[in-house]
Amino acid sequence: MLNDTRLKKIRIALIVFMTGLFLSGLTAIPLVQELRWLVAQTPAGSSFYDWLYKVLHALEDTEEKYPYIFYGFDWLAFAHFILAILFIGPYRDPIKNIWVLQFGLLACVLVFPLAFIAGAFRGIPFGWQLIDCSFGVAGFVILWYCYKKTLLIIADPAHPPK
Repeated sequence: MLNDTRLKKIRIALIVFMTGLFLSGLTAIPLVQELRWLVAQTPAGSSFYDWLYKVLHALEDTEEKYPYIFYGFDWLAFAHFILAILFIGPYRDPIKNIWVLQFGLLACVLVFPLAFIAGAFRGIPFGWQLIDCSFGVAGFVILWYCYKKTLLIIADPAHPPK
């Protein structure tokens, strides 16, 4: 009974995680339109507005002159969708697929060096790098919860999940 409750909590957390991955991927496709909307919502004159406007201008210029570059964003979205599908394994059987949870935890940790190294190299403002890192933190918290609950189920083999 206790393991059934744990399994249910793991599944709810994984649905939240997979939904976040899917939505994150979905936002990579209409990037220019989303950025236009975000710029319109941001108070003009702030450094955040200036950064967003600069990025929007670059994306609009790229869209006009080199639209094929956006194919990379399509692949970014695809990768998010595929990673979300990967977590169906632990949703179905977290014990058998605990390696997927470990993989996800590692991926969340690796967000930090990518954000800080590539972000600095590409001239991304530090605050934006921190926003990117927040996705790694949120994902890690959710997956760590799932991982710990899975370990508790493994430690109690007398009551296997249904």
